[in-house]
Amino acid sequence: MLKIALGQMEVIPGRPDLNTDKMLIMIQDACNQHADMIIFPEMAIPGYLLGDTWEQMSFLQDCEDFGRQIIAASQTICIIFGNVAVQWDKHGDDGRVRKHNACFVAHHGQLLATRIKTLHPNYREFDDTRHFFSLRKLALECKQDIETLLIPAKVTIRNKEYSLGCIICEDGWNDDYNVDPIAALQANGPLDLIINLSSSPFTLGKNNKRNRVFSRQAREIGIPLIYVNTVGLQNNGKTIYTFDGFSTVYNRMGEIIAYCQPFTETLDYLDLAINANDQDLPSISVPNDFTIDSLYQAVNYGIRKFLQSIGMTKVVIGLSGGIDSAVNASLFARILNPENILLVNMPSKFNSKTTRDLAAQLAKNLGCLYTVMPIEESVEYTASQISGTPVTNLADGRQFNFLVSSFVLENIQARDRSARLLAGIAAAFGGGFTCNANKTELSVGYSTLYGDQAGFLAALADLWKHQVYQLADYLNTHVYEREVIPQAIIDLVPSAELSFEQSVDQGKGDPIIYPYHDYLFRSFMEYWNRATPEDILVWYSQGPAVLEQKLGCQAGLVKRLFPSPREFIEDLERWWRLYTGMAIAKRIQAPPVLAVSRRVYGFDHREAQNSVYFTQKYLKIKHTLLSGDQ
Repeated sequence: MLKIALGQMEVIPGRPDLNTDKMLIMIQDACNQHADMIIFPEMAIPGYLLGDTWEQMSFLQDCEDFGRQIIAASQTICIIFGNVAVQWDKHGDDGRVRKHNACFVAHHGQLLATRIKTLHPNYREFDDTRHFFSLRKLALECKQDIETLLIPAKVTIRNKEYSLGCIICEDGWNDDYNVDPIAALQANGPLDLIINLSSSPFTLGKNNKRNRVFSRQAREIGIPLIYVNTVGLQNNGKTIYTFDGFSTVYNRMGEIIAYCQPFTETLDYLDLAINANDQDLPSISVPNDFTIDSLYQAVNYGIRKFLQSIGMTKVVIGLSGGIDSAVNASLFARILNPENILLVNMPSKFNSKTTRDLAAQLAKNLGCLYTVMPIEESVEYTASQISGTPVTNLADGRQFNFLVSSFVLENIQARDRSARLLAGIAAAFGGGFTCNANKTELSVGYSTLYGDQAGFLAALADLWKHQVYQLADYLNTHVYEREVIPQAIIDLVPSAELSFEQSVDQGKGDPIIYPYHDYLFRSFMEYWNRATPEDILVWYSQGPAVLEQKLGCQAGLVKRLFPSPREFIEDLERWWRLYTGMAIAKRIQAPPVLAVSRRVYGFDHREAQNSVYFTQKYLKIKHTLLSGDQ
């Protein structure tokens, strides 16, 4: 039996000094508990998502120095930790000094082994190949089979030698690669234990898949597997990622025998049976992380940590009386003191008494600061200034005046609320103001640049509209355990209330039909093989029921919404043109988004501003459908 400490620590990106101090404290605690081994996550010293900080030579030198401190602390305990390994006499593909994402094994004050990451992910938010030299590249350079370089690390504990298969994060997710690091290690074995150091961001439902994959790996090779992940918050500028930890131990049968609580920095201990004749710990069940509970936990944790990381203690939220701002306000009110949250209702002549009263009721329920600042006078002044001021063509002296259309007036209202009022109020209050946009709106640019799309953080912008509603119910039922968000807000038709055509009192609202478009837009954006109008039209031509099954929306909905192919196609093309057109320009300028899904806008979803395109097959199917619709 080995007594092992799982160092599920919060890694502060770009602060190797703070991370090392924390590791040394955990190491001392593990020594006091007479642990044989302590395991820390991938890149525990520098952090993982650092942008181009990796190009700073002095930073790399510091990481090395702090790594030596950890090695020196291994006098009476085996320490396994992640750090950057630098080969100062070699260069990478970019001509800079060569860097490896590496696992270090130390004992008795000495470095016993360094193992570098084999598989470098370059999908989603990952960009390892930009900075690091993988084991696959090293094998090519050395003209060796990669399997010959995947050697177990040997460590002697209490006069017994153990063979450790040390892998790093993506090395365990190898199903789609032509290299299997675990199989290669086993071929160079025998192995006593697989250790996976990870820095793996939270994604709703990902741990369910990880448990299936890692359980199978442990069962197939017949030895225990330990997965240690970090907690905390890291970002790549445009996208904010939470790290949930959820470090897990699997026995030789692939059963889960221990795990660390998610989103919690902890040092957990277990006695692990290494030999076949040792008594295993009993198997345990783990929480399902594809639930609204996990979603709330991730969003709450992400907001809290982001505010801490940027030092923001006061927040201003525009409160419209609608669902998005209500959920945002309720989330922030669980994190900051009420006197540090200012809720602002900014009505125009288009805002109903219903939503004004609901905004006031919500503010009262939350106990936050509240104010009402009407915008009608300033909006009218802006509109009259634009329409009443002549524009001169200096070439011929002719003058003309702009016409302020109803659409332009809508944008003026949105910008007046955010760029003028909320920005000014936040400065006076000594804080920042939020962006209340959801993922559905962000997908098609149903927002105004420098208006409701502005703010320091878009906390809900990775949640589809139906998830926002689920979160509202969860906040009332499980978080506050009372009706903080009035049921009338949940029942209200979603509306921007920027014109009389969007009157909620008359049941009028947004042009987006959320029960359908949530799922249509999700297929454009989140599917691993992303859907295009061609895919949608193929499924539709096979029958609306096929399309509904592929999208995951309510059965019978498509036929009710679109009685004919023409109406269906017009709707599809309208939103596709926005999704691949103007909405991209808006997303590029959007605030940072808090990530929770399998693909999030920002650096996870890399976009170029190209022209709208429909494939040849799409145009052919469209012609066939419309010909039969005559």
